Amino acid sequence: YNAGANRKIKKLFNEYRPDHVYCQLVRTAEFGVHLPAPKTLDYQDVFSYGVKRRVERSSYWMKPVLKLEYKRLVAYEKKMFLAFDNKTIISYPDRNLMQVSEKDKIAVIPNGVDHTFFKPMVKTKQYDLVFTGNMSYPPNVDAAGFLVHYIMPLVWKKLPETTVMLAGAKPSAKVKSLESSKVKVSGWLDDIRDAYSAAKVFIAPMRIGTGLQNKLLEAMAMKIPAITTPLANDALRAAHEKEILIGNSARELADHIVRLLTDDKFANDIAEKGYHFVHKHYSWDEATEKLEEIMKG
Repeated sequence: YNAGANRKIKKLFNEYRPDHVYCQLVRTAEFGVHLPAPKTLDYQDVFSYGVKRRVERSSYWMKPVLKLEYKRLVAYEKKMFLAFDNKTIISYPDRNLMQVSEKDKIAVIPNGVDHTFFKPMVKTKQYDLVFTGNMSYPPNVDAAGFLVHYIMPLVWKKLPETTVMLAGAKPSAKVKSLESSKVKVSGWLDDIRDAYSAAKVFIAPMRIGTGLQNKLLEAMAMKIPAITTPLANDALRAAHEKEILIGNSARELADHIVRLLTDDKFANDIAEKGYHFVHKHYSWDEATEKLEEIMKG
């Protein structure tokens, strides 16, 4: 919470007098909850449960801090549920994790992807694998470490020259430490499409966090064969071995990587079907239309 930001928002509200107030993410709810207008809160995902998932993989001294933060967030999510006229969330699995009594009052509106921007690009492949995201965000930091320390050693036993790109802004010290002759940490890129198009395979080995991973939508829209975990695919709902490959362990994820890198026909088939899947199910136009209907009441 920032008092200065709150004053500015109140000033803008009084100046423009909007018909509706829309707060995206529960962290913005405090700025809009007291404004005298109909209100919609977009939870996006279950922030509290994302914190809960971090507890298991946190250091000894961080565990009690995260446990306390989880309890506080659950209470706040419940409080804001009662305070807003409309509530939305990104997926059914996320809605099911919400600790409120009337979950059916939360409308599910999935993210979309800009298909005019994220589309197939013909470029020389500089890397075998790419993983993208804000590289200081704990779920991405964990996934990057999992990829390099646990998955890739299994891949390198079979394909020793395999290269990886970790692309995204603000890489943490942990992510920077992963760089080597086979692992590139890019930092900020002006155009994230350059990372996707530079790789043969996209992987999102998520172990913590919640919500629909936009990175998967973007990679699949660019016709890059994608690999992920059940956690990330719960919201995506793509078909295993048809539109995407799903692995439960480092061994399974490594096997999927090797298969895609050694079987061009299979990789192209996964990429093609994944491309059609996101075009069919993830459109910003449809998402916006649903949101407009909710706001109009």
